[in-house]
Amino acid sequence: MFGQRDSTTAQDASEPTGAPSVPVITDAPGGAVQIPTPTTPTDPQPSLPSFSSTTLEAPAPVVAPTPVAPPAISITPAPSSATETTEDLARMKQEALQHLQPLVGSLQQAPEEEFRTLMMMIQATDDRTLLKKALDSAKAIKDDKIRAQAMLDVINEINYFTQTSQE
Repeated sequence: MFGQRDSTTAQDASEPTGAPSVPVITDAPGGAVQIPTPTTPTDPQPSLPSFSSTTLEAPAPVVAPTPVAPPAISITPAPSSATETTEDLARMKQEALQHLQPLVGSLQQAPEEEFRTLMMMIQATDDRTLLKKALDSAKAIKDDKIRAQAMLDVINEINYFTQTSQE
């Protein structure tokens, strides 16, 4: 009953034939403990599952496609009017800057953007008359760091103009 085990072992009908037995401690009459010894299977080689034999064939060789030449592309040069010389580009730039100068105020840019536009125009044209507008737009910049850098840029441009006028 309580504290006593049944004297049957795990080898009873629960194990397949030929499988090794697991030692089980059982209570024997009189309080002695018996440890059954494992039985040795009759077949020393475990049985392996059998597989049907299948013949595998080698894959067919892969043949690379024959390269096809791309169609010939003819590049015709642009008409001579489209090939501008460096002097032509410089003239167009000056013309665009002259048209832009009176329109800068109507671009409705933030002070920082207006300052950048004016500085680009000053550096492209060497027009010192735009320095006052650049200084005014730099003063209107709200961010202290950006305003300080803008003031340095104005000072550098003034230094450039004073050094070139002395030479």
